[in-house]
Amino acid sequence: MNNLVDLDAPASPALATPPRASRAYVLPLIVFVIFALVPLSVLWGSQSFILALVTRIMILALAAMSLDLLIGYGAMISFGHAAYVGLGAYSVAILSSHGITDGFIQLAVTLGVSLIFALFTGAISLRTKGVYFIMITLAFGQMLFFLGTSLAAYGGDDGLTLASRSMFFGSKFLKNDVAMYYVAFGVLLGAYLLLRAIVASRFGRVLRGIRENPVRMEAIGFAPYRYQLTAYVIAGMIAGVSGFLLANQTEFVSPAYTAWQRSGDLIFVLVLGGLGSLHGAIIGAAVFSLLADILSHYTENWALIFGPILILVVLYARGGITGLFGSKS
Repeated sequence: MNNLVDLDAPASPALATPPRASRAYVLPLIVFVIFALVPLSVLWGSQSFILALVTRIMILALAAMSLDLLIGYGAMISFGHAAYVGLGAYSVAILSSHGITDGFIQLAVTLGVSLIFALFTGAISLRTKGVYFIMITLAFGQMLFFLGTSLAAYGGDDGLTLASRSMFFGSKFLKNDVAMYYVAFGVLLGAYLLLRAIVASRFGRVLRGIRENPVRMEAIGFAPYRYQLTAYVIAGMIAGVSGFLLANQTEFVSPAYTAWQRSGDLIFVLVLGGLGSLHGAIIGAAVFSLLADILSHYTENWALIFGPILILVVLYARGGITGLFGSKS
């Protein structure tokens, strides 16, 4: 057992070369600086749809980053991750329809509901592996989709329009699109730093070890199931927050938020940006959203064009877009 690596030991200086370490920070820094400066385009006279588009990109990136914790670092391919986006969105909409517009209450409910659903579904799903795990997460996601369509009191198939955006400290400052933008930006930045700290921690190293060889990790004293369930719950709660933001940004919720196609979109985003790279999820979300927006102006069947692009990325850029820059989180 002497040849086992101590997970608490610091990395060898020979293994952690400064140039590579610095490259890992440059690309994320550029991405967040660009996001921070986008609202200036409004001051220069650009149309407000830019704010709406980039806000949607950041919300999509938040959900994609949470899924990357599962797939990129834990090899848990969830095909029902959009369910948590729907849970967060409906938590806001249902409370708002009953006159509860306090953002702190809505956010607390979002986190609580996401945590409970993730604990319940994760405890069952993680008893399976491979294609069975994929199918059972898909089944749980579809259960929520059909539940949403059956909620006639909250719009059913037609969805539900919010009376107003969430209020914080009695203020409706989220009605301002720039304020909404910077709230989404702040949440995305906070989630990125949190996930980066988790991935770099002992917990993250164990999770990656379980991804590579769960039998060996169990043999040296780690319980894969507990680590995977913890990651599953963290990812679900972060995705729930993305749903909270999405409901406020669009002021509308729909069962379509929980559909399996939305979970597929999140996986496309990760493959495009680069699995196992948190800023890759952000870049992938930006490229995916911009391509969808541009191509949809030419044809409503834009996915037929996007599909071959994704295939080319998979074939010639194995690490996604971030792989082209030699950058990993």
